[in-house]
Amino acid sequence: MREERPIVALDFPSFEDVKSFLSQFPKEEKLYVKIGMELYYAVGPEIVRYVKSLGHSVFLDLKLHDIPNTVKSAMAVLADLGVDMTNVHAAGGVEMMKAAREGLGQGSKLIAVTQLTSTSEEQMKEDQNIQSSLVESVVHYAKKAAEAELDGVVCSAHEVEAIKTATSERFICLTPGIRPAGSAASDQKRVMTPAQARQIGSDYIVVGRPITQAEDPVEAYQTIRAEWNA
Repeated sequence: MREERPIVALDFPSFEDVKSFLSQFPKEEKLYVKIGMELYYAVGPEIVRYVKSLGHSVFLDLKLHDIPNTVKSAMAVLADLGVDMTNVHAAGGVEMMKAAREGLGQGSKLIAVTQLTSTSEEQMKEDQNIQSSLVESVVHYAKKAAEAELDGVVCSAHEVEAIKTATSERFICLTPGIRPAGSAASDQKRVMTPAQARQIGSDYIVVGRPITQAEDPVEAYQTIRAEWNA
């Protein structure tokens, strides 16, 4: 189940930035990349088509959250783009997640966001009025995603063990907030190194600025990939 390639977050504002970044990698190096809201809203579906045309895998990170019928229709559009994986907010509920699965079909992986890795337990209780622990909230959302027959969840690496215990070992745990040892946490509250994430059982990791803002992005990518697969 574990993906050997770290997912590179293409958190760039323009098409040209993406082209410039990807051009640094050898053509035979097929990456797994994340396209998020900033890039998708700036460029549109053409960015997905371009990245796929280069042979790369795409995790389209749009975190859909709306009424079930709207999400189902949106997922049918994303399915036509050939994305390898996309996501919804688990807070949308089981009915919405089932509708998302129906709209996307079985050709792509579908995962759900539990609690953002930028959210602390204090913020969750104050802003969302969820008075359980952060881990309990995340595990609850994961169980609901499994009930809706999704492939897995986005979560902090700190919650992987509890999620797999509550669902199954095959249930995907994709973990952002990954930073090489010595890197700044930036706006992430709950972070881990690639080696720690592997040890704890993460299936996919997402790495952004430590690669995209490195002096040598290719070298940074290879170093993080080696640590993830060590």
